[in-house]
Amino acid sequence: MNEKTLLTIMAIFVAIAAIALLGQAVAMVGLFFVARDLKTKVLGSWPQIESIIGSSKRTVEQAEHHIGKIGSSSVAILDATRQQLARVDELLSDASSRARVQLERAEMVLDDTMTRVQQTVSIVQRGVLSPVREVHGIISGIRTAFSHLSRGGRTSVEHVTSDEEMFI
Repeated sequence: MNEKTLLTIMAIFVAIAAIALLGQAVAMVGLFFVARDLKTKVLGSWPQIESIIGSSKRTVEQAEHHIGKIGSSSVAILDATRQQLARVDELLSDASSRARVQLERAEMVLDDTMTRVQQTVSIVQRGVLSPVREVHGIISGIRTAFSHLSRGGRTSVEHVTSDEEMFI
């Protein structure tokens, strides 16, 4: 390659670089104008932004205050609930133990009553029913004696034979 061609190629590269730099300069000027317009718009709405930020800060502070109150109230409620549950548990334990004792007493009373009823029944059987049976036996014996005596004399042979046949 000769020098002329090399110079031409370099001139083309220099021209391309100059065009690129010129494009960048135009883009920077455009960005400058856009930034200036944006600045005027932001500065125009800046008081509103500041009032919104101030209102937001006050709201956050109030919310923090209320959240603190709610937290302390919740802790107090939970403590009271724990105490009440402990009392209820104690009451249920006491009621359960008392009920158990009362059931044991009722069982003892029921056992004692059943023992006494059985003793009373055996006394009634020995004291009342045995003499009644004895009296009934004596009366049956007397009745049989009267029946035998009231029949008169001896029984006939036919009657005795009939009794024996029935026996056999």
